Amino acid sequence: MSLAKAQIGKCGELLVQYQLLLMGIESAPMSTDTGIDLVTYSPRLPHPITVQVKTNLKSKPGGGTGKHALDWWVPSDSPAHYVALVDLSSQSTWLMSHAELLVHAQQQPAGRLHIYMYTDPSARPRRSDRLAHIHEFEQFLLSKRAPVVYGT
Repeated sequence: MSLAKAQIGKCGELLVQYQLLLMGIESAPMSTDTGIDLVTYSPRLPHPITVQVKTNLKSKPGGGTGKHALDWWVPSDSPAHYVALVDLSSQSTWLMSHAELLVHAQQQPAGRLHIYMYTDPSARPRRSDRLAHIHEFEQFLLSKRAPVVYGT
């Protein structure tokens, strides 16, 4: 069975909501696509936090024939406070602020940020000044970021 693009995206949103709720953080989906997928709320904060969710079903070969990687394209003008990057195959979620995406995106063509994480440990990234392997992004895992972002 294959999933449609919209189903993959909805699975990512629901996974983020589930993981946040397990940490006591409430969230609600937006009814229209304005670049914000979830509005989240922690009782420890005086204001809600908005999240855009980007989802991969599984890793794929970079460039079609390269080493396996997860990758996401994020609009450079995203209105959300944070972007959640989701890998459904491992049920992993990373949470990055827009400023962090600007620092860590490996490519930044006009209007978009391209961030990827190699899942193949033998991959040799072209740039050594950027994070590239999945283990290098551990600090951004939702389980590690939520306590800092939401004060939980």
